[in-house]
Amino acid sequence: MEYSRRDFAKLALGGIPVATAILADPRRFFAAEKPNSKINGVQIGVISYSFRSMPDQSAEAVLGYITTAGLSACELESPVWPYAYKKLGYTPPGRGGFPGGAGGRGGAAQAAAEPGPAVPGQPSWDGHACPAGRGGGGGGGRGAMTPEQQAAQDDLRKFQLSVSPDIYKDLRKTYNDAGVSIYAVKILTPNADDEMLAKEFEIGKALGASHLTAELPAHSDTSTATFKRVGDMALKHGMFAAYHTHLQGTIDVFDEAFAASAGNKANIDFGHYVAAGQKGGTPMDFLNKFHDRIGSFHLKDRTLPEHCSLNLEWGKGDTPIKQILQLVEKNKWPIPATIELEYEIPQGSDAVKEVAKCLAYCRAALA
Repeated sequence: MEYSRRDFAKLALGGIPVATAILADPRRFFAAEKPNSKINGVQIGVISYSFRSMPDQSAEAVLGYITTAGLSACELESPVWPYAYKKLGYTPPGRGGFPGGAGGRGGAAQAAAEPGPAVPGQPSWDGHACPAGRGGGGGGGRGAMTPEQQAAQDDLRKFQLSVSPDIYKDLRKTYNDAGVSIYAVKILTPNADDEMLAKEFEIGKALGASHLTAELPAHSDTSTATFKRVGDMALKHGMFAAYHTHLQGTIDVFDEAFAASAGNKANIDFGHYVAAGQKGGTPMDFLNKFHDRIGSFHLKDRTLPEHCSLNLEWGKGDTPIKQILQLVEKNKWPIPATIELEYEIPQGSDAVKEVAKCLAYCRAALA
């Protein structure tokens, strides 16, 4: 028996353990139909973060969400380390991940993603309520770890360094057999030591990615040295390091990283770029200037600051998604465009259905 993407959706919505069904025979599960989201030469992908609201967050279930939505490429994020933990029977302390890592979400960068109204006293724009202000921002970060916490983190580090990248070749094959390529992996931790950085790039390479992604580190006395170390490590492994932006995105925000190493690229979010006021030029200006230094870019439909920097369903905001995609198509630039679902999911829908709508918007733009 072969299962279609529609069958997968029934399993997911019915609460059946999706990973169990897929692991039983991934090739049979996805053999009925394989997705193709490369449209007129433009590769449309999705970041796994888009499916964070779905019940099963395993790497296998995420694959099912991706194919059900019709995507054939992705940037893999949260399922990466949990896949190794499950495969090798390891229970990580706390939330897992690298101690103090910058590759995940949270902190100042995430808090900056949704600003308060740019126009004082403006309660709404075009019928959409403006987000409330966030106040003074975050504190000074985490305090010193207790001896017990430090021991737990040391144990986690020891396990992560022991993980053979070969186990990820199996995951890559599962994705590829289903018709999905992995072009980026968000596990990069710029402040990690060389041993851990090497492990991250080895895993990314095993998964078939061309670049690892992380939040863009803020400028500091040591940031140039960090960018050089990370970029050069990426080149050593035949890959790139690509940095993601939120509201700090401007046309020159990557200049320090670009100058530090040829191994550094941008993972710019054009929705956040617009929400920040597209300082220095439009998204198309950024593409024209830096297309050869972009590993991949994120798409979402946000509004300009004077329109409250909202995050809306595609086609309702100010982000020029159509023009961005058409420019990439016109110039035949081999840059994946990544759907990142962040707007509020309508009642009665789910993340898979909404990502499928975003893909349909891309298809219409490139028709």
